[in-house]
Amino acid sequence: MGAGGGAEAETVLRLSNITKRFGPLTANDSVSFELKRGEVIALLGENGAGKTTLMNILFGHYVADEGTVEALGKALPPGDPRAALDAGIGMVHQHFTLADQMTVLENIALGTQKLFAPRFDRAKALARIEELSRDFGLEVRANAQVSDLSVGERQRVEILKALYRDARVLILDEPTAVLTPIETEALFTTLKKLVATGLSVIFISHKLNEVMAVSDRLLVLRSGKISGERRTADTNRGELAALMVGETIKEPEVVEHSPGDTVIALAGVSTAGRAGGAPLDAIDLVLREGEITGLAGVSGNGQAALAALIAGTMKPETGTITIRGETVADWSARAALAHRIGRIPEDRHATGMIGDMSVTENVISEAYRSPRFSRMGLLDWKAAEDFAQAIIRDYDVKCPSPNARVRLLSGGNMQKLILGRAFDGEPQVILANQPTRGLDVGAVAYVHTKLLEARARGAAILLISEDLDEVLALADRVIVISKGKLSPPSKRGELSVREIGERMAGHGFTEEVSDAA
Repeated sequence: MGAGGGAEAETVLRLSNITKRFGPLTANDSVSFELKRGEVIALLGENGAGKTTLMNILFGHYVADEGTVEALGKALPPGDPRAALDAGIGMVHQHFTLADQMTVLENIALGTQKLFAPRFDRAKALARIEELSRDFGLEVRANAQVSDLSVGERQRVEILKALYRDARVLILDEPTAVLTPIETEALFTTLKKLVATGLSVIFISHKLNEVMAVSDRLLVLRSGKISGERRTADTNRGELAALMVGETIKEPEVVEHSPGDTVIALAGVSTAGRAGGAPLDAIDLVLREGEITGLAGVSGNGQAALAALIAGTMKPETGTITIRGETVADWSARAALAHRIGRIPEDRHATGMIGDMSVTENVISEAYRSPRFSRMGLLDWKAAEDFAQAIIRDYDVKCPSPNARVRLLSGGNMQKLILGRAFDGEPQVILANQPTRGLDVGAVAYVHTKLLEARARGAAILLISEDLDEVLALADRVIVISKGKLSPPSKRGELSVREIGERMAGHGFTEEVSDAA
């Protein structure tokens, strides 16, 4: 993106000796760094390394136990988001903070009106938004309701909120986690324009290829401390991965082999829409033993409905579901679990975990009535805690104890708990819906290894991912979904990235193209 933030550039932000503790856990341990005007710093680290905690201290959501934050040479009062906003610091969270039932204009202008202002100057606000949209390539419909926007459009609204408030420092927390490749390219184009005007950016991501492309300098956190600092031009992916996890990361090898029998089959299945996404339109799909079927597509084209269907949280309106050749008449979440379907949901906060329940309660939530955890109708808490401890150990979950509330964990550590629960008991079908979203490079390699191990023992796996590289690396067959229809399957390496991208855009689909058997 260009070498910004030279030695002579103005320091816009300084963090000095920031320390933050949550009980016995030290999330940040004497962290210090500076950010220059027009510089992009990438903040890297494995899950639970303290990245988001550090940014929440900077933005005033958390109060540091020790240390100070300065913006443009002036100390920021701790725990005061308004002071951070007034100092020109804007933050776009990984999970967007927009009011769905309000318009884009209302969301952007919310909180900017002075208390005793006579009226809201709508025309002036609209002109300002249109100017920012035009200058930085952030196309939005100002009068659209946020609930009707795509994920990429919502992110543009979040960035416009910060720019509308004259942000001079922009914090982006996992900004590409839910974006398609095309939307990611558009975001990087926007960042390039913003940095050219003197805006400074802190870019938090696990995707090493992206931080190498977008940043001037990289800071790596490990166990709450800065384990390394590099100029982007002077480092490489291997070195950064080693700094993040303390060792060289070895990518799992995908060995070719032939699939077995059909485990689950959908025939002529149509559904209602799901979470604003497209409904399924008379699709056929088979998942076979020892095979990973990768589903690629632009968000909102029916992935949510298909995932809900496989998970048992949605019933088909037409068509049939068969497992091992037998039609399942009453499809439900209970039926899915009874047929040993391991479920990794897309949204770990809304449907994957219950934040105010403990780690132990969450990991046994799908099996608490089983003989493994229940004795004569009473919960065997010792067995449940032992199971939770095993997941914490095997998946390297960073949490104080099995009794900790899940909402206190980072998103990546929550995802690891879900993975441990889903892989338990050797399921015959695994629904892997965005399984590595928000995970660091070491955890991603581990998840890929677990998926390939499950494939080797004969599990049928549906991998739904908006990371096209992940789909192409792991899937034996690739299917594209567009407007609720499925393309014909293609074998690994049969189609180029461009050809898959064209299918994602809806090209090449016909009324007959829903047979993905």
